Amino acid sequence: MIPFSPPYIDDDVKNEVLDSLNSGWITTGPKVKALEKEVSKITGIENVLCVNSATSAMMLMLHWFGIGKGDEVIIPAYTYCATALAVMHLGAKAVMIDVTKDFCIDTDKIRKVITPRTKAIIPVDIGGYPCDYDEIHDIVNHDEIKKLFISVNETQRMLGRIFVMADSAHSIGAVYKGRQSGTLCDATVFSFHAVKNVTTAEGGAICLNLPGKFNNEELYKWLRLLSLNGQTKDAFTKSQGGSWKYDIVYPGFKINLNDLCAAVGLAQIRKYSNDLLIKRKKIFEKYDKGFGKYHWAELPPALTNEKETSYHVYLLRIKGITEDQRDRIIEEISKREVAVNVHFTPLPMLKIFKERNYDINDYPVSYDNYSREITLPVYPQLSDDDTEKVIQSVIESYDEVIDN
Repeated sequence: MIPFSPPYIDDDVKNEVLDSLNSGWITTGPKVKALEKEVSKITGIENVLCVNSATSAMMLMLHWFGIGKGDEVIIPAYTYCATALAVMHLGAKAVMIDVTKDFCIDTDKIRKVITPRTKAIIPVDIGGYPCDYDEIHDIVNHDEIKKLFISVNETQRMLGRIFVMADSAHSIGAVYKGRQSGTLCDATVFSFHAVKNVTTAEGGAICLNLPGKFNNEELYKWLRLLSLNGQTKDAFTKSQGGSWKYDIVYPGFKINLNDLCAAVGLAQIRKYSNDLLIKRKKIFEKYDKGFGKYHWAELPPALTNEKETSYHVYLLRIKGITEDQRDRIIEEISKREVAVNVHFTPLPMLKIFKERNYDINDYPVSYDNYSREITLPVYPQLSDDDTEKVIQSVIESYDEVIDN
């Protein structure tokens, strides 16, 4: 069986974790700080905070901006549930809009749903392919839109417009108009979950890129404090001789990343740009070559004059099929010992959102993308023979279901 997304664990990872164990320090400490610095190197963003998940990271930033009951946050209907749940957990309403054929949020629809209650927009880079960020910034900075924005705290008054936070869970290493993912919004959130391009088993990172009125370094320090229960000293600092005294200055959260998890990601990210990401791209290129000759294969967006994906997963769509036929094709692929997936079931199709009156019929492009989509594995350990087996399994399965 070719697995869908096994973690990349080599000797460097094992040695980094062992180093952490041998150090006697396993919670938030030097490994976390080192990982933050490595994310800074990749993105060019100076202030990066690592926490225990991308979901926590999004909740922390929305909380910092003062988003709560009665507020609205615009998100795409085509995303993982965490994007919406981060909004809902704060008491705000997730305002869903449709996506385009490239899986990105439809910027033409954003302006139509903005109201005086709109406090934030969360674009999502599905599969690692960047959204149209310049268009989003043009919208939130338009004079008419800024006049609609109602500030209820000092942070919102300082920004003076809708807050833009990228859900870039998939897109570390992606590029938009020559700029790295992480630099494209007020804040960007990466995921280091087990199946991501860089993993810490569980974890996430916030890249702070707020405009001139804000001090991103001071904000980093404040958010770090908030991630540790609002405590003025972390455990590592307290462990140093004579440094035990601390205070709790804010009702914070317990969402810090630990050094054992950070060690896994630290070993990976050091070879990410010059090794692991390149291997992912080559697998994409093999898939493109393998499926490009078939009229029924709709290849995923990956590389244009303006955008380059992070090559997270391969979102293959099959032309002219139904959802049921897609499901049967997946069953046939599984019979050939290849694990595939679907990214994602649109939110309005899930029980929790249907109960809140979201209707998939309002999001036709999201449904069309989903109903024909099969996610193929992409990871550095995938050999040429494995990649060829994936390609042949999809072709044979299509023939089995459609031609027969």
